[in-house]
Amino acid sequence: MSNTNEKKIENLLSIGWVASFIATLGSLYFSEILDYIPCELCWYQRIFMYPLVIILGIGAIKKDASIALYSLILSGIGGCISIYHYSIQKIDFLGDHSISCGIVPCTGEYINWLGFITIPFLALIAFIIIFVTSLLILKKAGK
Repeated sequence: MSNTNEKKIENLLSIGWVASFIATLGSLYFSEILDYIPCELCWYQRIFMYPLVIILGIGAIKKDASIALYSLILSGIGGCISIYHYSIQKIDFLGDHSISCGIVPCTGEYINWLGFITIPFLALIAFIIIFVTSLLILKKAGK
């Protein structure tokens, strides 16, 4: 593998790690500083986001492109949960017919910036960034 290609993989690993780190800090800020109680779907998204900080961090430090398969899978599943969560918040029919989600309703919106940016939307953006960088890493590494 060329030196330029290795540098691109390192940069992509770093971008994925930064996205997962910011998303993790953001979720902790909302729950621990602002005292927003996470709903059940928020917890599932956290389950798929938090390990990415460690996995991508180790991958970035070791310059190991093989971790991209794991980050691709975790971010893909987490992204699907985020899409569902965002859909039940923003599409009335889905929200009205969604299952009960514990103490805090999953249809609730703690934030609604610009009329469309909610917490699941922010998580989805992070999952998309990680998913795309993971795909690019796998492509560049030839796996």
